[in-house]
Amino acid sequence: MNNGFKGFKKGLCILLGLVIVLTLGLGLVFRNELKAINSIEKVDDYGFYTMTYSGDYGFDDFLQVGASNDQELVNFVGKKLLKGLPITITSPDLSCTTFNAVTPDGEYIFARNFDMDYSPSMLVHTKPLNGYESISMVNLAFLGYQEHILPDKFANKFLALAAPYAPMDGINETGLAVAVLLLPETPPTKQDTGKIDITTSTAIRLLLDKAASVDEAVALLEQYDMHSSANSCFHFQITDAKGASVIVEYVDNEMHVLEPETSYQVCTNFFLTPGDKYNFGEGQDRYDIAITGLKEKDGVITAQQGMDLLEAAKMVDVLDKKTGILYNTQWSAIYNNTQQYVDLCIGQNYEKVYRFNVKEENN
Repeated sequence: MNNGFKGFKKGLCILLGLVIVLTLGLGLVFRNELKAINSIEKVDDYGFYTMTYSGDYGFDDFLQVGASNDQELVNFVGKKLLKGLPITITSPDLSCTTFNAVTPDGEYIFARNFDMDYSPSMLVHTKPLNGYESISMVNLAFLGYQEHILPDKFANKFLALAAPYAPMDGINETGLAVAVLLLPETPPTKQDTGKIDITTSTAIRLLLDKAASVDEAVALLEQYDMHSSANSCFHFQITDAKGASVIVEYVDNEMHVLEPETSYQVCTNFFLTPGDKYNFGEGQDRYDIAITGLKEKDGVITAQQGMDLLEAAKMVDVLDKKTGILYNTQWSAIYNNTQQYVDLCIGQNYEKVYRFNVKEENN
């Protein structure tokens, strides 16, 4: 019996040793990932979370191979960040509003409404080893989350590791801010010039990580072949800390850069490039609300007035008869290009404003 007990004790020690080695091994393999997962916090009961991802999330590696569609992006992210764990990244239909302006104090701001059916969201703070620190908003529905599947439990948090690859809008430490907006049903952008391929959301990641100005952002986009996510068309508004703004559209696979005629610029969900597709799309009513409000003030408004314009242009239970989607504004954001922070209102609650700085020590 004594020998049997000793054998059992020895076997138990070996088993515990294997568990410890395995745990340490997983800790080393998922070091950055576990740190990011443990940083997830719920901020608002509407379904709004924050996460900090410090260190390498493999974006420089991504830029070496690229992705020409959502599945290729999923394959890369699943292998790079989740070590083979399954994941999905999709881009549902969305309708949005953006504009830029200057405050009476001379600070540049960039405003954004994100309109879609209900979805939880996450503000992702990234600190890449070879890029600019930034904060960006991610619609968690794109990663498979929904009202009853949220990153509250540890087992549900792993999907959020893909969040750095799915930003919808954001700002970096230089004051470069960008947002993506849906365009109507047309052949999706599929450039094929032999350059590295990028998708809609990874284009935003590219600009936040690598661009310090609008000019740099445009030059970066020209170095890649653009491919629309979710078989749809999109355009971008990009602004910076010097007050510059452009809207970038892709018409018949050709990149067009639209500069403002005034100090401000507005974008919704119709084409702005002169030609056959000009004014094709939706959101003219929201565009008129924003452009009229800016014209009345010659493009000089306070951050609060900017948020008021977003509230005036919000979508409330707007039914898309084609898709059956009931559109509502999921978040409204005022990005301060000059001071590099964002003021956020979640779920159309304009009485509650959350502020997040790119540099966390400033919080």
